[in-house]
Amino acid sequence: MSVLTVTDLNHGFGDRTIFDNVSFRLLKGEHIALIGANGEGKSTFMNIITGQLQPDDGKIEWSKHQRVGYLDQHTVLQKGMSIRDVLKTAFQYLFDVETNINTIYEKISDVTPEEIEKLLEEVGTLQDILTNNDFYMIDSKVEEVALGLGLDGIGLEKDVHDLSGGQRTKVLLAKLLLEKPDILLLDEPTNYLDEQHIEWLRRYLQEYDNAFLLISHDIPFLNSVANVIYHLENQKLNRYVGDYNHFLIAYEAKKIQVEAAFKRQQSEISSLKDFVARNKARASTSSLAMSRQKKLDKMDVIEIAQERPKPDFNFKEARTSGKLIVETKEFVIGYDEPLSKPLNLYIERGQKVALVGANGIGKTTLLRSMLGEIRSLAGSLERGEHQYIGYFEQEVKTENQNTCIEEISNTFPQLSQGQVRAALARCGLTRKHIESKISVLSGGEQAKVRLCKLLNQESNILVFDEPTNHLDKDAKAELKRALKSYKGSVVLISHEPDFYQDVVTDIWDVESWTTKAI
Repeated sequence: MSVLTVTDLNHGFGDRTIFDNVSFRLLKGEHIALIGANGEGKSTFMNIITGQLQPDDGKIEWSKHQRVGYLDQHTVLQKGMSIRDVLKTAFQYLFDVETNINTIYEKISDVTPEEIEKLLEEVGTLQDILTNNDFYMIDSKVEEVALGLGLDGIGLEKDVHDLSGGQRTKVLLAKLLLEKPDILLLDEPTNYLDEQHIEWLRRYLQEYDNAFLLISHDIPFLNSVANVIYHLENQKLNRYVGDYNHFLIAYEAKKIQVEAAFKRQQSEISSLKDFVARNKARASTSSLAMSRQKKLDKMDVIEIAQERPKPDFNFKEARTSGKLIVETKEFVIGYDEPLSKPLNLYIERGQKVALVGANGIGKTTLLRSMLGEIRSLAGSLERGEHQYIGYFEQEVKTENQNTCIEEISNTFPQLSQGQVRAALARCGLTRKHIESKISVLSGGEQAKVRLCKLLNQESNILVFDEPTNHLDKDAKAELKRALKSYKGSVVLISHEPDFYQDVVTDIWDVESWTTKAI
């Protein structure tokens, strides 16, 4: 049975077409991954089916009586509520049932014996609802999911108003999973999760009885949880049954078939056109020429999908730095309270270091402390000579109203308009994206604009905080290649071992230094 059906969907922004006559169906119990390159429209599709965006044309039909849960990052979390309070709102419908039971008990003393019997029967029905939905185990359920996603390390009594963007996303995800809707909609849920909590979410989704639709660029993750792939490419949406590995095989086979059919048809078209051109003027063969022309006119011409520009990352390298990159002695990081034990760290020229460990233990704080952006609570830090640092931050909180061209031109005024366009194209952005405002781009496209700025400044030290969040597989693979070939030093935070393991020379587990409970 189909729980969601999308028929003949058309949508665009300005003169840019996103969907062209797209159809989609989600069957009961299916675990679907929606994949495609950055900017193809995956999040736009999610916004349309959740009603946050009206399509230009087409029909969206949900089956009746289905509870749909969506990870909406714009949900307002009320100041004064703790993480525990927010998570317990996932069971609000059960608390309402409990309130209803208490209200009935208050009525009982004022009614006739016959009415008492009816009210007690209603109480029994409502009590069954509470029992069948594990109402009396809510606290343990909340703590189980909070532990699985690492919220216990933040503290369940912490005010949600004081959370970072990543922590806020975790709370919204945990609340959504506790609601256990009939249909779960997840847009890049592994962003802001570390390896341990991604693994927990993987097991949770593998065992999820209901249907879900997932957007993710984490290939090993989606390959292990999805049994249907929908591929969005060149305004079209195609369905493939099986996991991601099966999709790759079927996609390549289909591509070869289409290319072969295209070549055969082009050869036929060329032959027909040649015949018409040579024979239309002669009376004896004009009828044959007209027949061939009619065949040409009726032909359903095969079109080869236009290849998206592939990213080409090459970092500009500054003069060689001094041998010392950074050295700390009895160095303690933190804000009001220490986040680490006293640290004696040393990084020298050419080292490439990955900082790993659970979220919230101080990886970004350590990074920014080593850059001198945050003052340490104790100890000393020394940096070497001739350092040219390129820094890629995890979160950019301000909305940018510049176009991509304006953003790069403002940063590098020496570049011509043509050079700016070429630099953005090398990051895998199309002409339409390049001319758009940054604020309307997808998370992956925005990350590519930020990477473009980093690629065009000279550096001998690169610092990355979760660089692969939002990036599609081609961009990830190219960034990995570029970092491997980079001759300078690298310090990065990542939750994707497949990305960093072949890049770095050293892996530092920050969990072994933190003072926070994990």
